[in-house]
Amino acid sequence: MSTTQHAEPAVTSPPASGPQETDGRTVERPLAIRLLARPEIGVFLGAAAVFVFFLITAPPVRDGASMANILYQSSTIGIMALPVALLMIGGEFDLSAGVAVITSALSASMLSYQLTMNVWVGVIVALAVSLGIGFLNGWLLVKTGLPSFLITLGTFLILQGVNLAVTKLVTGNVATDDISTMDGFSQAKKVFASSFEVGGVEVKITVVWWLVFAAIATWVLLRTKYGNWIFAVGGNKESARAVGVPVNFTKISLFMLVGFGAWFIGMHQLFSFNTVQSGEGVGQELIYIAAAVIGGCLLTGGAGSAIGPVFGAFMFGMVQQGIVYAGWNPDWFKAFTAPR
Repeated sequence: MSTTQHAEPAVTSPPASGPQETDGRTVERPLAIRLLARPEIGVFLGAAAVFVFFLITAPPVRDGASMANILYQSSTIGIMALPVALLMIGGEFDLSAGVAVITSALSASMLSYQLTMNVWVGVIVALAVSLGIGFLNGWLLVKTGLPSFLITLGTFLILQGVNLAVTKLVTGNVATDDISTMDGFSQAKKVFASSFEVGGVEVKITVVWWLVFAAIATWVLLRTKYGNWIFAVGGNKESARAVGVPVNFTKISLFMLVGFGAWFIGMHQLFSFNTVQSGEGVGQELIYIAAAVIGGCLLTGGAGSAIGPVFGAFMFGMVQQGIVYAGWNPDWFKAFTAPR
C-alpha cells in the first residue's frame, strides 16, 4: 500500500519593514549637496563675494548707473565667453578670439566706407569672414591633428599682422574712417549698440543679448542632441566617434560659433565708436578663456556649463569697473586675469 506525501506550501514572509541596506550608490543625495556639486555654484558664490566686497569698498557701485555700466562691461566679455566655453567643453581652445573681434569690425568698416556701400553689406560680409575664420581653424584642426593651441596661435599671429597691415594699406592710418554718416548706420546701431531706460537708468542692449545667448547656450547643452555631442567629443572623441557622434562636424561648428561671437562683439564695437583701432584685441582671448575656466569649464574638456561663464564674466566686469570706482590703479585688473 503506497503512501502519497503532500508538500506543504511555502510560506512567504512579508518584506521586513525598516531601513534597507544599500551599497551607497542608489542613495539620493540631499538637495544642498547636489547644488554644491554643480560647476557653476563655486563661481556664483565667488561673484557674490566680489559684488559685496565692492559694495563696501567702492560706494559709487551702489548707484544704478554704475551697476548698469558694470553689467555692460560684463556683457561684452560674457557674449564671447559663452562660445569659448562651449568650445572648451568640446575639448579645444581658440587663442585667436580676441583679434578675430577686431578683424570682423575692420572688415565691415573698411568695406562699407571704401566702397561707399550700405553698412549692412559690410555687416553681412564681416559675418562671412568671421565664420570663415572659425571654419578654417576647425578644418585645420581635424585635418592636421595638431593641438588647437598651435592652430589658433598661428591664426592669432596672422590676424594680428593682417589687421594692422591691411588697415594701413587701405586707409593710410592705424584706424578706420568714421562710418556714422553712412546709410544703414542708425539701424545697425539699434541692433548692436543701442541703449534703453529701466527705472531712469540707461542699460546697453548688449546686456539683453548676453542673457538671451546664455539662455540659448544652456538649452542647447542640456536639451539637444548637439549638446550631448559637445560633451562627448570633449570627454573622449574616439569613444564619441565609435557611437556615431559626428566629431569633425562638432569641432568645426564650435569654432564657427566662436567666429559668430567675434562677429557680434566686433559689430558692437564698430557701431559704438564709429571707428576701429586695428591694433586692439590682443590679450582679450585670455579674459574670455579665464571667464570660462572660472565658470567651471575644465581645461581638459568634457565638463562645464553655460551659466558658469555668465558669473565668470560678471566677476571680470565687476572687478574691472569696481577698481575704477574704488579709486585704485586700474592696472591691478591685469593681476586678476589669471584663472583662479
